[in-house]
Amino acid sequence: MTDFSRRAVIKATGVVGATLLPVALDSHEASAQAPRPTPAQPTTYLFFNAEEAAFIEAAVARLIPADDKWPGALEAAVPNYIDKQLNGAWGAGERLYRSGPWQAGTPSQGYQLPFTPAELYRTAIAAINAELKAATPFAKMTAAEQDAYLHSLEASGKDLGGVPSSIFFATLWDSTVEGFFSDPVYGGNRDMMAWRMIGFPGAYASYYDLVEHHGMTVTRAPTSLGEDVHGHVHADTTIPAHLP
Repeated sequence: MTDFSRRAVIKATGVVGATLLPVALDSHEASAQAPRPTPAQPTTYLFFNAEEAAFIEAAVARLIPADDKWPGALEAAVPNYIDKQLNGAWGAGERLYRSGPWQAGTPSQGYQLPFTPAELYRTAIAAINAELKAATPFAKMTAAEQDAYLHSLEASGKDLGGVPSSIFFATLWDSTVEGFFSDPVYGGNRDMMAWRMIGFPGAYASYYDLVEHHGMTVTRAPTSLGEDVHGHVHADTTIPAHLP
């Protein structure tokens, strides 16, 4: 990855040029349909402590920064998404094989570390905060300094308490993109702003009334899995830490 720009994010997720649903929305139409975001409410973190939250908020704000047209990952509540996922079954590693042996694998073998996602985040962020404690905390760095530090993590030049920095960066990057583009029911993509940006309609259950219409542009405001009849999205913030 050469930069942390919005263009790089959209290219990485493959949404440009993809046929997602029978909907065509250009950026002007999407912008016209997008209401001004409601004022952000303070995030109640269930997993992150204050120091961890400060790092995550600053990091995602650089990975997907806001621009003059659209908010970024921080405004889209991506830290809330990551926090709730880490506090749930995914964070607890309930679908991971955890009996070892723990050996470095090939790229094709995927994740080979003994850490659950929650342990990986906690261990890596603690090592980062300890490293920067005598210098400048990440959240207080300039944007250019933050970008440089994130690039150093991506380049795998650091050992973060047993977590290779490249693995932590890749996990953080994946979580940030997921939180930005996922359904708001999971705590991110606030006000469906990422969907409005790319013209994605979201979770419409049916296009039955349109199947016999051809050669037309369908423009629909996005809808969430957690949206009620009044248009309010009810996020699931009580994801259990253990599967049934």
